[in-house]
Amino acid sequence: MTDPETRIASLREQLRVWGAEYYQADAPSVTDSEYDRAFQELLGLEAEYPEFAAADSPTQRVGAAPLASFPSVVHRMPMLSLDNAFNHEDMNDFDRRVCERAGVDSVRYVCEPKLDGIAVSVVYESGKLAQAATRGDGQRGEGITENIRTIDVIPLRLIGDDLPGYLEVRGEVFMPRSGFEVLNRRTLLDGGRPFANPRNAAAGSLRQLDSRITRRRPLAFCAYALGVVESDGPLPDSHDEAMQWLKTLGLPVSELRELATGAAACEAYYHRLAAQRDSLDYDIDGIVYKVDDFSLQRRLGAVSRAPRWAIARKFPAQEEMTQVLDVEFQVGRTGAVTPVARLEPVFVGGVTVSNATLHNADEVSRLNLQIGDTVVIRRAGDVIPQVVSVVTERRPANTRSVVFPGNCPACSSTLVRAEGEAVWRCEAGLVCPAQQRASVEHFVSRRAMDIDGLGEKIVEQLIAEGLVTNVADLFELDVATLAGLERMGQRSAQNLVNAIAASRETTLARFIYSLGIREVGEATARQLADYFANLEALMSASTAQLQEVDDVGPVVADHIHAFFQQGRNRETVARLVNLGIHWPAPAAPQAGEGLPLEGQIWVVTGKLESLSREQAEERLRGLGARVSSSVSGKTTAVVAGPGAGSKLKKAEQLGVEVIDEAALLERLEKDTS
Repeated sequence: MTDPETRIASLREQLRVWGAEYYQADAPSVTDSEYDRAFQELLGLEAEYPEFAAADSPTQRVGAAPLASFPSVVHRMPMLSLDNAFNHEDMNDFDRRVCERAGVDSVRYVCEPKLDGIAVSVVYESGKLAQAATRGDGQRGEGITENIRTIDVIPLRLIGDDLPGYLEVRGEVFMPRSGFEVLNRRTLLDGGRPFANPRNAAAGSLRQLDSRITRRRPLAFCAYALGVVESDGPLPDSHDEAMQWLKTLGLPVSELRELATGAAACEAYYHRLAAQRDSLDYDIDGIVYKVDDFSLQRRLGAVSRAPRWAIARKFPAQEEMTQVLDVEFQVGRTGAVTPVARLEPVFVGGVTVSNATLHNADEVSRLNLQIGDTVVIRRAGDVIPQVVSVVTERRPANTRSVVFPGNCPACSSTLVRAEGEAVWRCEAGLVCPAQQRASVEHFVSRRAMDIDGLGEKIVEQLIAEGLVTNVADLFELDVATLAGLERMGQRSAQNLVNAIAASRETTLARFIYSLGIREVGEATARQLADYFANLEALMSASTAQLQEVDDVGPVVADHIHAFFQQGRNRETVARLVNLGIHWPAPAAPQAGEGLPLEGQIWVVTGKLESLSREQAEERLRGLGARVSSSVSGKTTAVVAGPGAGSKLKKAEQLGVEVIDEAALLERLEKDTS
């Protein structure tokens, strides 16, 4: 029988390996339940044998007792700021200066996204996490070691045997957009004040004196530099080599990192990353260019506050100030009444913004907003612009209070506010024209039924003319009826009828999402489709059965159950199915056999022609594959269409199989036959 000390050591090492697979490589080799069983066994053994306790055990991320204050930490090597480049000319000037000082014609740079987070220093002594601190003023920061320990992606112990005696890693702590949205929803439900943006949320989380609170926040980390390193072994000669080395030690680094020689290549990277910016799950506010060669970095040196060998190329600002001209109220598909600020148009985040959401009455009160105020507007990616704060010192004397309506602005029905909710709702349902319109717009949207050509203006016309009062009415429209609409000719009408007909073939997950059930997004719809496999089982499920599905809690289960208990919703679903909406039956593996792609990890990148990326991913999942958003050594294959960038490059570097769309379709056909 294995002695407790040996078993504890074995479990710790196994959990570290599995953790690195999950957080760094995005390619877990075990299920969550298997990981949890090992974790629970280790917890039990450590409780039974406290003499074998260790600070670097995977169990030591729960957070410690609150601190009275943060200790002050002096950085052994200053954490410098970066000079900024705001356009191509600034970057050309930087490249010219570097080349002149180095006495060379061209220089190789490392290009990395500039994460919008909090810069930190993390120190490992003999491979174990010993200290962490904020950047502070560059010379001295706050000790946040206990908080950093709670972040899963930061290893408590580095991977490998020949580890440096002292290793300082510098990087950015940030909050992914998806985690930020979940955190704010949870905060609002708890009656708290939502965070303005992911960076503020990350900063607030890191500065919690109670690290148990930090543990509950969805923080991430990306290493971007070496600090002080003391080692008997050889060290990397370049920044790119250093990042590769840190990755082998178990630290997350940017997968969007690229090498570029000269300013023109750096500019090309800028445009490629700018095109990807909105699709990333984290905020970036620019690109950092660094001279790759460490010896050349040392020759170039630094001025008092910034190195001469690096520069930050900024993206267009995502926050600006403007004036609130008025506040209007919009009704969404679930009846939620949302106040919207009408703004003096301002250029922010690359576009001109004239409207911004105010979320709800509580948010208007929290902001202390009045019509006529100067406000700070934030726009990040495709997220609807929002008012971050009011500049009260600029408030004029003639501002007006925001008065929330007592009745629905679309149908005059009484508004109600459920206990525990911040939102006022119109309960008229589809009798309310605004809810009707929003419901149809959601149903036809690209990620739902994907009916090409049915834009907001046409939907508004169809509802105004009384041609569509229910989403099922769309499938009874004909060319003659549509051709009679304003600005709709015979050809356009035929194209729209064809698009509606084509949408009848869909997937169960898309259909569930298209119904617009409260709190059921794409991911939840896919989980429901995978779990129940057919619509009838989902519609008849109890709230207890619904909560057996991953990511479905009591609130979401109640919304789903209530939706399918309403007679008119069941009638609509039945009518849609009778009108020909259908999806493939779930593939049933033959006895003793699994699905063809079971256990495989696929990545889809670039633009596809015959299928959308979502359709391709859905087909792959249907054959048992796990679809990932990043490429690693565990990736089985990458489907690369035109425009594929860093993921294609990473696959080629790792020797991962790369196929085009034609080869994918051929493989899908073979595996489904």
